[in-house]
Amino acid sequence: MVTGDHPITALAIARELGFADRPAQVVTGPVLDKVAAHGDQAIDALIRDARVFARVDPNQKLQIVQSLIRLGHFVAVTGDGANDAPALRAAHIGVAMGERGTDVARESSDLILTDDNFASIVAGVEEGRIAYGNVRKVIFLLVSSGAAEVLLFVLTTAAGLPVPLWPVQLLWLNLVTNGIQDVALAFEPGEGGELERRPRAPREPIFNRLMVERTLVSALVIALVGFFAYRWMLDHGWPLLQAQNGVLLVLVLFENVQAGNNRSETASLFTLSPLRNRLLFAGTIVAQLLHIAAMYTPGLRDVLRLEGVSVEQWLASLGLALTLFVISEIHKVVIRRRLQTAS
Repeated sequence: MVTGDHPITALAIARELGFADRPAQVVTGPVLDKVAAHGDQAIDALIRDARVFARVDPNQKLQIVQSLIRLGHFVAVTGDGANDAPALRAAHIGVAMGERGTDVARESSDLILTDDNFASIVAGVEEGRIAYGNVRKVIFLLVSSGAAEVLLFVLTTAAGLPVPLWPVQLLWLNLVTNGIQDVALAFEPGEGGELERRPRAPREPIFNRLMVERTLVSALVIALVGFFAYRWMLDHGWPLLQAQNGVLLVLVLFENVQAGNNRSETASLFTLSPLRNRLLFAGTIVAQLLHIAAMYTPGLRDVLRLEGVSVEQWLASLGLALTLFVISEIHKVVIRRRLQTAS
Protein backbone atom coordinates (compact mmCIF):
# COMPACT_ATOMS: atom_id res chain seq x y z
CA MET A 1 0.00 0.00 0.00
CA VAL A 2 1.31 3.40 -0.99
CA THR A 3 -0.60 6.29 0.54
CA GLY A 4 -0.31 9.83 1.75
CA ASP A 5 -2.19 8.95 4.96
CA HIS A 6 -0.70 8.83 8.46
CA PRO A 7 1.41 5.70 9.19
CA ILE A 8 -0.92 4.57 12.01
CA THR A 9 -3.97 4.81 9.75
CA ALA A 10 -2.17 3.00 6.93
CA LEU A 11 -1.03 0.19 9.24
CA ALA A 12 -4.55 -0.25 10.65
CA ILE A 13 -5.96 -0.70 7.14
CA ALA A 14 -3.13 -3.04 6.18
CA ARG A 15 -3.88 -5.19 9.22
CA GLU A 16 -7.51 -5.47 8.15
CA LEU A 17 -6.36 -6.55 4.71
CA GLY A 18 -3.95 -9.06 6.20
CA PHE A 19 -0.69 -8.11 4.48
CA ALA A 20 1.07 -6.19 7.28
CA ASP A 21 0.97 -6.47 11.06
CA ARG A 22 4.10 -4.76 12.41
CA PRO A 23 5.19 -1.10 12.47
CA ALA A 24 8.53 -2.22 11.05
CA GLN A 25 6.74 -3.04 7.79
CA VAL A 26 5.70 0.61 7.39
CA VAL A 27 8.05 3.03 5.64
CA THR A 28 7.34 6.76 5.77
CA GLY A 29 8.21 9.46 3.28
CA PRO A 30 10.87 11.14 5.49
CA VAL A 31 12.63 7.81 6.03
CA LEU A 32 12.57 7.15 2.31
CA ASP A 33 14.09 10.59 1.69
CA LYS A 34 17.00 9.85 4.03
CA VAL A 35 17.69 6.48 2.45
CA ALA A 36 17.41 7.88 -1.11
CA ALA A 37 20.47 10.03 -0.44
CA HIS A 38 22.54 6.81 -0.41
CA GLY A 39 21.48 5.68 -3.87
CA ASP A 40 19.24 3.13 -5.55
CA GLN A 41 20.75 0.12 -3.76
CA ALA A 42 19.82 1.56 -0.39
CA ILE A 43 16.27 2.27 -1.59
CA ASP A 44 15.96 -1.30 -2.87
CA ALA A 45 17.16 -2.74 0.44
CA LEU A 46 14.58 -0.68 2.34
CA ILE A 47 11.68 -1.47 0.01
CA ARG A 48 12.43 -5.19 -0.31
CA ASP A 49 10.78 -6.05 3.03
CA ALA A 50 8.31 -3.16 3.34
CA ARG A 51 4.58 -3.64 2.87
CA VAL A 52 3.14 -0.18 3.59
CA PHE A 53 4.38 3.27 2.52
CA ALA A 54 2.80 6.25 4.27
CA ARG A 55 3.18 10.03 4.05
CA VAL A 56 4.79 9.75 0.61
CA ASP A 57 4.74 12.38 -2.11
CA PRO A 58 4.23 11.74 -5.87
CA ASN A 59 7.97 11.56 -6.58
CA GLN A 60 8.43 8.99 -3.82
CA LYS A 61 5.60 6.88 -5.25
CA LEU A 62 7.53 6.87 -8.51
CA GLN A 63 10.73 5.86 -6.66
CA ILE A 64 8.90 2.95 -5.02
CA VAL A 65 7.57 1.69 -8.36
CA GLN A 66 10.98 1.96 -10.00
CA SER A 67 12.60 0.13 -7.09
CA LEU A 68 10.09 -2.72 -7.25
CA ILE A 69 10.76 -3.07 -10.97
CA ARG A 70 14.53 -3.19 -10.32
CA LEU A 71 13.87 -5.92 -7.76
CA GLY A 72 12.28 -8.02 -10.49
CA HIS A 73 8.60 -7.56 -9.68
CA PHE A 74 5.86 -7.10 -12.25
CA VAL A 75 4.22 -3.94 -10.92
CA ALA A 76 0.60 -2.81 -11.15
CA VAL A 77 -0.46 0.50 -9.61
CA THR A 78 -3.96 1.73 -8.82
CA GLY A 79 -4.71 5.40 -8.25
CA ASP A 80 -7.23 8.16 -8.72
CA GLY A 81 -5.43 11.47 -8.26
CA ALA A 82 -3.04 13.64 -10.25
CA ASN A 83 -0.33 12.82 -7.71
CA ASP A 84 -0.59 9.14 -8.73
CA ALA A 85 0.08 9.88 -12.39
CA PRO A 86 3.91 9.40 -12.38
CA ALA A 87 3.62 6.02 -10.63
CA LEU A 88 0.73 4.95 -12.88
CA ARG A 89 2.75 5.74 -15.98
CA ALA A 90 5.95 4.06 -14.73
CA ALA A 91 4.27 0.79 -13.65
CA HIS A 92 3.90 -2.15 -15.99
CA ILE A 93 0.14 -1.76 -15.63
CA GLY A 94 -1.51 1.44 -14.42
CA VAL A 95 -5.13 1.16 -13.29
CA ALA A 96 -7.08 4.39 -12.77
CA MET A 97 -10.42 4.79 -11.06
CA GLY A 98 -13.07 5.62 -13.63
CA GLU A 99 -15.62 7.27 -11.33
CA ARG A 100 -13.49 9.22 -8.86
CA GLY A 101 -10.30 9.36 -10.87
CA THR A 102 -8.98 12.59 -12.33
CA ASP A 103 -8.45 13.09 -16.03
CA VAL A 104 -4.68 13.10 -15.47
CA ALA A 105 -4.81 9.73 -13.71
CA ARG A 106 -6.98 8.18 -16.42
CA GLU A 107 -4.75 9.45 -19.22
CA SER A 108 -1.65 8.08 -17.47
CA SER A 109 -3.09 4.58 -17.03
CA ASP A 110 -3.31 1.48 -19.16
CA LEU A 111 -6.67 0.43 -17.75
CA ILE A 112 -9.63 2.34 -16.33
CA LEU A 113 -11.75 0.69 -13.66
CA THR A 114 -15.25 1.90 -14.45
CA ASP A 115 -16.85 0.87 -11.13
CA ASP A 116 -13.93 1.83 -8.84
CA ASN A 117 -14.25 -1.60 -7.21
CA PHE A 118 -11.02 -3.41 -6.42
CA ALA A 119 -12.91 -6.72 -6.55
CA SER A 120 -13.32 -6.10 -10.29
CA ILE A 121 -9.53 -6.16 -10.65
CA VAL A 122 -9.38 -9.50 -8.84
CA ALA A 123 -12.16 -10.91 -11.04
CA GLY A 124 -10.37 -9.60 -14.13
CA VAL A 125 -7.11 -11.27 -13.13
CA GLU A 126 -8.93 -14.56 -12.55
CA GLU A 127 -10.74 -14.33 -15.89
CA GLY A 128 -7.49 -13.43 -17.61
CA ARG A 129 -5.79 -16.53 -16.23
CA ILE A 130 -8.69 -18.69 -17.40
CA ALA A 131 -8.54 -17.14 -20.88
CA TYR A 132 -4.77 -17.62 -21.10
CA GLY A 133 -5.15 -21.25 -20.02
CA ASN A 134 -7.78 -21.83 -22.70
CA VAL A 135 -5.52 -20.31 -25.35
CA ARG A 136 -2.84 -22.81 -24.32
CA LYS A 137 -5.36 -25.66 -24.55
CA VAL A 138 -6.42 -24.71 -28.07
CA ILE A 139 -2.82 -24.31 -29.23
CA PHE A 140 -1.86 -27.62 -27.67
CA LEU A 141 -4.73 -29.44 -29.38
CA LEU A 142 -3.85 -28.01 -32.80
CA VAL A 143 -0.08 -28.46 -32.53
CA SER A 144 -0.12 -31.94 -31.00
CA SER A 145 -2.62 -33.15 -33.60
CA GLY A 146 -0.67 -31.66 -36.47
CA ALA A 147 2.63 -33.03 -35.15
CA ALA A 148 1.10 -36.51 -34.83
CA GLU A 149 -0.13 -36.43 -38.43
CA VAL A 150 3.26 -35.29 -39.74
CA LEU A 151 5.06 -37.96 -37.72
CA LEU A 152 2.66 -40.64 -38.98
CA PHE A 153 3.48 -39.75 -42.58
CA VAL A 154 7.19 -39.72 -41.80
CA LEU A 155 7.01 -43.19 -40.25
CA THR A 156 5.02 -44.71 -43.11
CA THR A 157 7.30 -43.15 -45.71
CA ALA A 158 10.41 -44.41 -43.90
CA ALA A 159 8.88 -47.90 -43.75
CA GLY A 160 8.12 -47.84 -47.48
CA LEU A 161 4.34 -48.06 -46.96
CA PRO A 162 1.68 -46.28 -49.03
CA VAL A 163 0.43 -42.98 -47.66
CA PRO A 164 -1.92 -43.65 -44.71
CA LEU A 165 -4.38 -40.91 -45.67
CA TRP A 166 -5.39 -39.21 -48.87
CA PRO A 167 -5.21 -35.38 -48.83
CA VAL A 168 -9.01 -35.09 -48.75
CA GLN A 169 -9.12 -37.46 -45.76
CA LEU A 170 -6.50 -35.40 -43.96
CA LEU A 171 -8.53 -32.28 -44.64
CA TRP A 172 -11.66 -34.01 -43.33
CA LEU A 173 -9.84 -35.12 -40.18
CA ASN A 174 -8.77 -31.58 -39.34
CA LEU A 175 -12.14 -30.10 -40.31
CA VAL A 176 -14.28 -32.51 -38.28
CA THR A 177 -12.13 -32.80 -35.17
CA ASN A 178 -9.99 -29.69 -34.73
CA GLY A 179 -12.54 -27.47 -36.40
CA ILE A 180 -15.15 -28.17 -33.71
CA GLN A 181 -13.23 -29.03 -30.54
CA ASP A 182 -10.77 -26.14 -30.67
CA VAL A 183 -13.65 -23.63 -30.68
CA ALA A 184 -15.34 -25.47 -27.82
CA LEU A 185 -12.14 -25.57 -25.75
CA ALA A 186 -11.99 -21.78 -25.83
CA PHE A 187 -15.11 -21.79 -23.63
CA GLU A 188 -13.73 -24.19 -21.02
CA PRO A 189 -14.64 -22.81 -17.56
CA GLY A 190 -12.03 -22.30 -14.88
CA GLU A 191 -10.71 -25.36 -13.11
CA GLY A 192 -10.77 -23.60 -9.74
CA GLY A 193 -7.94 -22.14 -7.70
CA GLU A 194 -6.70 -19.87 -10.50
CA LEU A 195 -5.80 -17.13 -8.00
CA GLU A 196 -3.94 -19.56 -5.76
CA ARG A 197 -1.39 -20.42 -8.44
CA ARG A 198 1.89 -18.60 -8.71
CA PRO A 199 1.83 -15.95 -11.44
CA ARG A 200 3.64 -16.98 -14.57
CA ALA A 201 6.76 -15.06 -15.53
CA PRO A 202 5.93 -12.27 -18.03
CA ARG A 203 8.53 -13.59 -20.47
CA GLU A 204 7.52 -17.24 -20.13
CA PRO A 205 6.73 -18.62 -23.59
CA ILE A 206 3.51 -20.47 -24.30
CA PHE A 207 5.63 -23.47 -25.26
CA ASN A 208 7.21 -23.93 -21.88
CA ARG A 209 8.53 -27.25 -20.58
CA LEU A 210 5.06 -28.54 -19.71
CA MET A 211 3.60 -27.70 -23.12
CA VAL A 212 6.54 -29.26 -24.99
CA GLU A 213 6.39 -32.43 -22.89
CA ARG A 214 2.65 -32.90 -23.41
CA THR A 215 2.93 -32.19 -27.14
CA LEU A 216 5.70 -34.74 -27.61
CA VAL A 217 3.96 -37.42 -25.54
CA SER A 218 0.64 -37.00 -27.34
CA ALA A 219 2.13 -36.81 -30.82
CA LEU A 220 4.28 -39.89 -30.27
CA VAL A 221 1.40 -41.97 -28.91
CA ILE A 222 -0.98 -41.04 -31.73
CA ALA A 223 1.61 -41.47 -34.48
CA LEU A 224 3.08 -44.74 -33.21
CA VAL A 225 -0.26 -46.40 -32.50
CA GLY A 226 -1.64 -45.19 -35.84
CA PHE A 227 1.47 -46.44 -37.68
CA PHE A 228 1.46 -49.92 -36.15
CA ALA A 229 -2.31 -50.24 -36.65
CA TYR A 230 -1.91 -49.29 -40.32
CA ARG A 231 0.97 -51.70 -40.78
CA TRP A 232 -0.97 -54.50 -39.10
CA MET A 233 -3.91 -53.92 -41.42
CA LEU A 234 -1.73 -54.11 -44.52
CA ASP A 235 0.20 -57.12 -43.24
CA HIS A 236 -3.09 -58.97 -42.67
CA GLY A 237 -4.23 -58.46 -46.24
CA TRP A 238 -6.55 -55.48 -45.88
CA PRO A 239 -7.05 -53.62 -49.17
CA LEU A 240 -5.32 -50.24 -49.21
CA LEU A 241 -8.55 -48.21 -49.20
CA GLN A 242 -9.92 -50.24 -46.29
CA ALA A 243 -6.68 -49.79 -44.31
CA GLN A 244 -6.70 -46.04 -44.94
CA ASN A 245 -10.35 -45.92 -43.86
CA GLY A 246 -9.39 -47.79 -40.68
CA VAL A 247 -6.53 -45.41 -39.89
CA LEU A 248 -8.78 -42.40 -40.42
CA LEU A 249 -11.30 -43.82 -37.95
CA VAL A 250 -8.56 -44.42 -35.37
CA LEU A 251 -7.28 -40.85 -35.77
CA VAL A 252 -10.78 -39.36 -35.46
CA LEU A 253 -11.23 -41.25 -32.19
CA PHE A 254 -7.76 -40.17 -31.07
CA GLU A 255 -8.68 -36.52 -31.67
CA ASN A 256 -11.88 -36.87 -29.65
CA VAL A 257 -9.97 -38.44 -26.75
CA GLN A 258 -7.34 -35.71 -27.03
CA ALA A 259 -9.99 -33.00 -26.71
CA GLY A 260 -11.03 -34.49 -23.39
CA ASN A 261 -7.45 -34.92 -22.17
CA ASN A 262 -6.80 -31.31 -23.02
CA ARG A 263 -9.39 -29.88 -20.61
CA SER A 264 -6.68 -29.60 -17.95
CA GLU A 265 -2.90 -29.66 -18.09
CA THR A 266 -2.56 -31.29 -14.68
CA ALA A 267 -5.93 -32.47 -13.34
CA SER A 268 -7.21 -35.95 -14.08
CA LEU A 269 -10.09 -36.17 -16.51
CA PHE A 270 -11.93 -38.21 -13.87
CA THR A 271 -12.21 -35.06 -11.73
CA LEU A 272 -13.81 -32.96 -14.49
CA SER A 273 -17.49 -33.38 -15.24
CA PRO A 274 -18.15 -33.58 -18.99
CA LEU A 275 -21.13 -31.25 -18.48
CA ARG A 276 -18.92 -28.40 -17.19
CA ASN A 277 -18.24 -27.60 -20.83
CA ARG A 278 -21.43 -28.59 -22.61
CA LEU A 279 -20.19 -27.08 -25.87
CA LEU A 280 -17.16 -29.40 -25.95
CA PHE A 281 -19.26 -32.39 -24.91
CA ALA A 282 -21.79 -31.74 -27.67
CA GLY A 283 -19.06 -30.85 -30.17
CA THR A 284 -17.27 -34.15 -29.62
CA ILE A 285 -20.50 -36.09 -30.17
CA VAL A 286 -21.32 -34.05 -33.27
CA ALA A 287 -17.84 -34.63 -34.69
CA GLN A 288 -18.21 -38.37 -34.26
CA LEU A 289 -21.71 -38.38 -35.73
CA LEU A 290 -20.50 -36.39 -38.74
CA HIS A 291 -17.83 -39.00 -39.44
CA ILE A 292 -20.37 -41.81 -39.11
CA ALA A 293 -22.76 -39.98 -41.43
CA ALA A 294 -20.00 -39.45 -43.97
CA MET A 295 -19.42 -43.22 -44.09
CA TYR A 296 -22.97 -43.83 -45.28
CA THR A 297 -23.78 -40.68 -47.27
CA PRO A 298 -23.70 -41.33 -51.03
CA GLY A 299 -21.37 -38.98 -52.83
CA LEU A 300 -19.58 -37.78 -49.71
CA ARG A 301 -18.34 -41.26 -48.87
CA ASP A 302 -17.01 -41.59 -52.41
CA VAL A 303 -15.18 -38.27 -52.24
CA LEU A 304 -13.64 -39.14 -48.86
CA ARG A 305 -13.11 -42.79 -49.86
CA LEU A 306 -14.92 -43.99 -46.75
CA GLU A 307 -16.86 -47.15 -46.03
CA GLY A 308 -18.83 -48.54 -43.13
CA VAL A 309 -17.05 -50.58 -40.49
CA SER A 310 -18.12 -53.40 -38.23
CA VAL A 311 -18.88 -53.09 -34.54
CA GLU A 312 -15.75 -55.10 -33.81
CA GLN A 313 -13.59 -52.61 -35.72
CA TRP A 314 -15.27 -49.73 -33.89
CA LEU A 315 -14.46 -51.29 -30.52
CA ALA A 316 -10.90 -52.13 -31.56
CA SER A 317 -10.34 -48.57 -32.83
CA LEU A 318 -11.76 -47.11 -29.63
CA GLY A 319 -9.46 -49.33 -27.59
CA LEU A 320 -6.46 -48.04 -29.54
CA ALA A 321 -7.57 -44.43 -29.05
CA LEU A 322 -7.95 -44.92 -25.30
CA THR A 323 -4.22 -45.67 -25.02
CA LEU A 324 -3.75 -41.92 -25.34
CA PHE A 325 -6.08 -41.37 -22.38
CA VAL A 326 -4.18 -43.87 -20.22
CA ILE A 327 -0.74 -42.46 -21.04
CA SER A 328 -1.95 -38.89 -20.63
CA GLU A 329 -3.31 -39.70 -17.16
CA ILE A 330 0.00 -41.29 -16.17
CA HIS A 331 1.89 -38.26 -17.46
CA LYS A 332 -0.38 -35.93 -15.45
CA VAL A 333 0.44 -37.89 -12.29
CA VAL A 334 4.14 -37.30 -12.99
CA ILE A 335 3.48 -33.61 -13.61
CA ARG A 336 1.52 -33.19 -10.36
CA ARG A 337 4.25 -34.87 -8.32
CA ARG A 338 6.89 -32.68 -9.95
CA LEU A 339 4.92 -29.52 -9.22
CA GLN A 340 4.40 -30.58 -5.59
CA THR A 341 8.13 -31.18 -5.21
CA ALA A 342 8.93 -27.79 -6.76
CA SER A 343 6.53 -25.98 -4.42
